Amino acid sequence: MSGTRPEGDTVERYTRPTRWFHAGVYAGVLVLLATGWWLLLGHEGRPSLLARLFHMPDTTLHKDVGWALTALVVMGLVAGIRAVRTFVIESLRFRRSDARWFLRWPAAVVTGRFVRHGGHFDPGQRVANILLTAGLLVLVGSGVGLVTLHGGPAFAVLARVHKWATYFSTVLIAGHVLVASGILPGYRGVWRSMHLGGRLDAKVAGRLWPGWLERVRNDRRDPP
Repeated sequence: MSGTRPEGDTVERYTRPTRWFHAGVYAGVLVLLATGWWLLLGHEGRPSLLARLFHMPDTTLHKDVGWALTALVVMGLVAGIRAVRTFVIESLRFRRSDARWFLRWPAAVVTGRFVRHGGHFDPGQRVANILLTAGLLVLVGSGVGLVTLHGGPAFAVLARVHKWATYFSTVLIAGHVLVASGILPGYRGVWRSMHLGGRLDAKVAGRLWPGWLERVRNDRRDPP
């Protein structure tokens, strides 16, 4: 999940397989959100830009990308079981001191003066990881149910669940994109951890994940 090869003033936060998996997931999710909202707003029968680009109806594109995303997630779980285990453990690891991080977070978004923490993810990321994962699992699960069922009470329930999961996930993904893009002053430069080779400025890493950066540097000094 994370790299351990600091070089000069940069550090690898995520390995190449993790970055490619992340890219595949968010590409699939963005297509699903775009086509899903298009259909939700009542435009079925009017091809969206994506539908015209791929030469297929939005319903078909939505379904096919949904299956592709499901397959990608399953393959990622199987091939990256150790990374998944680390992700789950680190996302569920909370400490009492995290309360201070949340209290100082609104100001730190502007100043960059985040409260120190020792986790692989900061406390905000941990909450986002849990909520985003839950939302996407509900979206994929209810979507699979809608494709395999053909009417009936269960179909109606799944349709409502899928719709509300879309609302919930859209808000979370928008927040994730806002933070991960580095537009906010406190998160400036963070986008490099997942893009363009994944090498992040060590000062940015130290600002956001001080405990993790120290472990990476200690591992470099004392190789097994």
